[in-house]
Amino acid sequence: MMDGGSVRNTGVNTAPGREAAGPRPVATDPDSQRALQELRNRDREVRAHEQAHARVGGPYASSPSYTLEIGQDGRAYAVGGEVRIDTASVPDDPQATVEKMEQVARAAMAPADPSPRDMAVAQEARGQAARARAEMARDETGAGPVRAFAEVEAMDDSGLMRQGGRLDLFV
Repeated sequence: MMDGGSVRNTGVNTAPGREAAGPRPVATDPDSQRALQELRNRDREVRAHEQAHARVGGPYASSPSYTLEIGQDGRAYAVGGEVRIDTASVPDDPQATVEKMEQVARAAMAPADPSPRDMAVAQEARGQAARARAEMARDETGAGPVRAFAEVEAMDDSGLMRQGGRLDLFV
């Protein structure tokens, strides 16, 4: 998995839209122009997707990191990205866990087109919030049926992103 942005083909990490190694002549043939336009569109799409996660995730989300590709014009374009998000529960505070997991789920689903990985993170966050609610109910009423519900919920848990994870690898 990615730990930060990288660049395909050149090994150079540049700021978005910056030239990697000086200006290159831009091919004027229709196929080259189409490929360059596709890179520009992909760059906008990836950046909007990852920034939506980071904006809604607030203190639980990292800044986006991107995988960059150098276009024929010598500029770097984002073709993939990720936002790390803290999905760990808040120790000894189920109410804070509920609030945090609700925000994590909103962050995971913030982009207009959430990825399957985004959906899995949102589902895990909702599961953790449900377990925290069950814990609060159990504390108020005793073990009874709420305890059984929490145990069933725990058995259904796949363990995805339990200690933290990434919202998506958008490639």
